[in-house]
Amino acid sequence: MLPIGDENERGHGPAFVSLAFIGLNVAVFLLLQGAGSTSGDDFTYGYSAVPFEITTGVDLVEPEEITIGGRPELVPQEPGPSPIWLTLLSSMFMHGGWLHIAGNLLFLWIFGDNVEHRIGHIPYLIFYLVAGVIASLAQILIDTDSIIPTLGASGAISGVLGAYLVMFPTNRVTVFMLRFPMQVPAIVAIGLWAVFQFINGIGAFAVTEETGGGVAYMAHIGGFVAGLVAGLVFRMVFREPRRPRGAPASAFG
Repeated sequence: MLPIGDENERGHGPAFVSLAFIGLNVAVFLLLQGAGSTSGDDFTYGYSAVPFEITTGVDLVEPEEITIGGRPELVPQEPGPSPIWLTLLSSMFMHGGWLHIAGNLLFLWIFGDNVEHRIGHIPYLIFYLVAGVIASLAQILIDTDSIIPTLGASGAISGVLGAYLVMFPTNRVTVFMLRFPMQVPAIVAIGLWAVFQFINGIGAFAVTEETGGGVAYMAHIGGFVAGLVAGLVFRMVFREPRRPRGAPASAFG
């Protein structure tokens, strides 16, 4: 199920922070990561979040050997920022490839503007960054000694999804399902996504450097739970504005 649009309240201007995050992610991927090519490896490995570096404060600068599938593999490491915990922030603006960044930014484009418009630009900026950091820490906690770099905006965007689910549960989301577009409530679209993350996240506890990793499901879960909690607070603090009688409820975008 792939979301392609959602129900938006009328009368709002551009979602400046979401647009800025989209632009920043694209700029980092193209200009600093070499659009996923090897030319950007130094930056990618240096500024990704490495659990061992975060938990020890030691910046790994030489390749480290691990065992994957019974075979030794070298994991590249490069000098990162000082202090090294800044990679918790830098890593959320980096991606591992075109599909990775395209999928993340599609979700941010669809769901981010509603949350930003409801709570305001500055609170949304802070919320997004905090959700991203919490997501990274959730992933780090399942294997604090791992030297495998983690990167991507999906943890922060999972936080946006959690807040959206609480604040706009009945919004209609347009999705592609079985090759056909259809509209479903946000609680269904995001709920199914969340179930998938939790099911796969259970298996993440068994994933170690010896078996190899992949999608950082625990980051998704951590960000999503943070978003749910934040959404409950936002729903109490930032009330839905009343619409004039007879005014159209929404538009799709």
